[in-house]
Amino acid sequence: MTAVQTSPEQSGDASDAAGQEQFPAGAQVLVRDEVWLVRNAVPTRDDGARVEVVGVSDFVRDQEAVFFTRLDTIELIDPRDTRLIADDSPNYRRSRLFLEAVLRRTALPQSERRLALADSFLLDSLPYQRRPAELALSGANLRPRLLIADVVGLGKTLEIGLTLAELIRRGRGERILVVTPQHVLEQFQHELWTRFAIPLVRLDSVGIERIQREIPAGRNPFTFFKRVIVSIDTLKNTDQYRHHLEQIRWDAVVVDESHNLINRGSLRNQLAQTLAPRTDALILASATPHNGDAKSFAELIGLLDPAAIRDPENYRAEDIEHLFIRRTKISTEVREQMKGQWADRGPSEAVHCPATPAEEKIFEELAAVWLPDDGRPSVSSVPLFPYTLLKSFLSSHAALKATVSARVKTLEKKDDAQGTAAELSALRRLKELTSELTEADSAKFGALVEQLKGIGVGPASDTRVVVFSERVQTLEWLATVLPAALGFRGRAAKESLRVMHGGLSDEQQMQVVEEFGLAGAPVRILLTGDVASEGVNLHRQCHQLVHYDVPWSLIRIEQRNGRIDRYGQAHPPQFRALILTSETEGAKDDTVVSERLLEREDQAHRSLGTAEAVTGLYRAEAEEKSLIQDLLRGRTVDESLDGRRSGADTDTEAMDDFLADFFGSVGEEPEAETGGGAEESSPETLGSDTSTGTGSVLPRLFDSTAHFLDEALREVYPDARDRLDLDRDEQSGLLSFRPPADLLHRLKALPVDYLREQRLRERLLVTFNRRLAQHSLQRAREAGSTSSWPEISLLTDLHPVVEWLTDKVLVRLGRQEAPMITAGVAEPTYLVQGVYSNTLGRPTVVKWMGVTRSGAVDDDMVSLLRRSGLGPTMANKLRYRDPDPLVKAIPKVLEAAETFMERHRDAWDQPLRETIERHKMRLGDWEQPTLAGERTKQRLTDLADDLLTTGQSPMLRVLAVLLPDPDAPPAASASLSAAPAAL
Repeated sequence: MTAVQTSPEQSGDASDAAGQEQFPAGAQVLVRDEVWLVRNAVPTRDDGARVEVVGVSDFVRDQEAVFFTRLDTIELIDPRDTRLIADDSPNYRRSRLFLEAVLRRTALPQSERRLALADSFLLDSLPYQRRPAELALSGANLRPRLLIADVVGLGKTLEIGLTLAELIRRGRGERILVVTPQHVLEQFQHELWTRFAIPLVRLDSVGIERIQREIPAGRNPFTFFKRVIVSIDTLKNTDQYRHHLEQIRWDAVVVDESHNLINRGSLRNQLAQTLAPRTDALILASATPHNGDAKSFAELIGLLDPAAIRDPENYRAEDIEHLFIRRTKISTEVREQMKGQWADRGPSEAVHCPATPAEEKIFEELAAVWLPDDGRPSVSSVPLFPYTLLKSFLSSHAALKATVSARVKTLEKKDDAQGTAAELSALRRLKELTSELTEADSAKFGALVEQLKGIGVGPASDTRVVVFSERVQTLEWLATVLPAALGFRGRAAKESLRVMHGGLSDEQQMQVVEEFGLAGAPVRILLTGDVASEGVNLHRQCHQLVHYDVPWSLIRIEQRNGRIDRYGQAHPPQFRALILTSETEGAKDDTVVSERLLEREDQAHRSLGTAEAVTGLYRAEAEEKSLIQDLLRGRTVDESLDGRRSGADTDTEAMDDFLADFFGSVGEEPEAETGGGAEESSPETLGSDTSTGTGSVLPRLFDSTAHFLDEALREVYPDARDRLDLDRDEQSGLLSFRPPADLLHRLKALPVDYLREQRLRERLLVTFNRRLAQHSLQRAREAGSTSSWPEISLLTDLHPVVEWLTDKVLVRLGRQEAPMITAGVAEPTYLVQGVYSNTLGRPTVVKWMGVTRSGAVDDDMVSLLRRSGLGPTMANKLRYRDPDPLVKAIPKVLEAAETFMERHRDAWDQPLRETIERHKMRLGDWEQPTLAGERTKQRLTDLADDLLTTGQSPMLRVLAVLLPDPDAPPAASASLSAAPAAL
């Protein structure tokens, strides 16, 4: 490789050690005798730097390619060879666009901790949703890694989107992998595109098979797209995908519902152990991240930072505060910011259903034979099985039939006729009692129909309801009898109801969720198992939920309720639970357990904001198992819930103390220094973008992205009305045009369903008007819509259209060309970009300078341009200037810029060095007895060193030259001596 620096002794062949090459985004390189524009560059283990580029010269224009420095000669254009050219565009439009495009394409430096894009997306401005991104960028960690543990419904997907957007703006989000449960794949993909314009290619089981058919045999399917979303159930197939995952590195990996990763030895845990060391940023999300076991939770935290916890059995909340954030709906910052934007939930209403005569007979049988409370033993030799029978019956007679049949088969396979005879006989009696039961014999079914009619569910109504049941047999039985009971007939009976459970494929589950969220879809009733109790948004068109049976777990009840009680819910969520009651003496009907659990969940939600910590078990399965064991011991529900903590041993008390700290800081306000940049901007500053309010973070020449795009279209497509069939609605701000071939290529990264349903290959509808974009998104969910994808997308800085035009502007200038601009300066002033990088190829310092031939330097280029009058109203007088004297001065100007940067480098590096030294000190205290632990320690130490600025000279680039206006009076010209460098 040939990387030419600014002084002769540094030119020529540079070391091709990985990470030493400097190819900043926006720079031009010469490869295979063609000119390319650098998009991103990262070191690889074996092939030098991996440089992603797009073609600039005519033969390769707009073609995307990847080059490796060990395989190709990549020549970074020598800034001393810069050619100065005249700009004949009106108002120096081409020059202004070029400078703006370079600013936009240059990654924010590692030292920039403030949020740059938070106000530019399609979501409410809620500071609490920004805090995860602020924590990820705060420098508290070596890498952007955190666990977002907000309770159900606060908007974790939006928080993830904000974090990813900021990483992308910093050049740390080119390759993204999102891993979610299969039923929320499309939901997650939908949110990141419609809210942030971050496209994720969905690689479900069907998608991966399609790609493997399209690519050469043996090629890694995960290299085909840069940003993908995959089901964890698909990806956990380590035999099929592990060798591919081990050969690829990601900039960011997101794992939703990450509590499923902590079971050591499971396929999901193996997947996590494969991905964690192969990504820079790692974002884990879970409303229930803790399973009550300190060691398991330490393992989850260890995925983020292996050195965070010294002793996995003895640690405190402050050990991990830099890695985790958790709030509830009643946390101070959430409660204050959400006033009027999230309706308060109503009480959980217990609907008593007196058992029918047929059901009373079953209660009598269960009380007498299976669950006697008079000291007699149960007929079953398995202590927990009678409660399995009871729960099945409390769900439905259909579920009871299935449980009885399964148990009979199990016992008949045993070679112990005498030992199983009594239980088999009792099972056959239950089978007889249930064999002839119909919906007419079900008190719960009658009550369900009455309740649904009462809230308006029926053929002539738009009202929707979610009905939960733990048992698939109950769901399937209800699906056959419920529509007709509510008055649905013929085709409407089939279309009015959908069933969702874990036995459906990922495609089927996603289809069910999407249909239920579309106002125009005919579905009114969603019958679902607890597969929908995690992560699924069901609140768009629904605020009614019925527990047909009640799970014996506070966590599971809360998770179910959270499907409609979440951010964005416009109506007070209403919950009902069907409580089957019995007059049989000793019967354990729903009043014994279910009704009391509903009351305790509601109490915990209102007082604590979550029911997760009530039992101290932190897992739904563990809560149910513990409760049943306590019932066997004769304890009540309240005694079971309260007794575990009061009777805890020393180890358990210590664990509870830790969790008190863990949950204790949920209401704390963020530290002042972690605030985003949005509140610190100055609207009158030329460098501010009024569409984002973050001028102190993003240097800008244009007052908004909308203004930049408008000017870019005029420059690149002066005949856009003809070439692009461009139509512009000035009143609404809607842009409609036919995408050209090079833009179509970029649109391949958009969701396939979205491209097809909205026919985006034929015409794009985009806007900067947030109200219009929000209205389009809302309309996609309303009556008459057949797709949840909006017709109009919001143009953000990350949108493919904005990136496409930015690149088009950059290539308007030829190789090594910089424009000459007449402006209000006292002497020729060279605009120079200076970048220091670390060995990972990421910028640590980025400076935008104005440098004169006398060596004066102003490191606030944007302010200099404002003072010199560069703007849309400046006149281009088209006067010829001889560039030769100016070109001869370039080496001296670059030398002055390099000297300036070297002089201040230590001061600029100091905050970064201090942060890294703190990490290295912590690593020094982290003792590991195993060889693997020592290797991890050394790897983290090397990583810390890699984040420091390299010893190389800065990469310098001449962007333009400002020339004095000979017609302007001397007092009107800006002077660098009057504007000393702001350090």
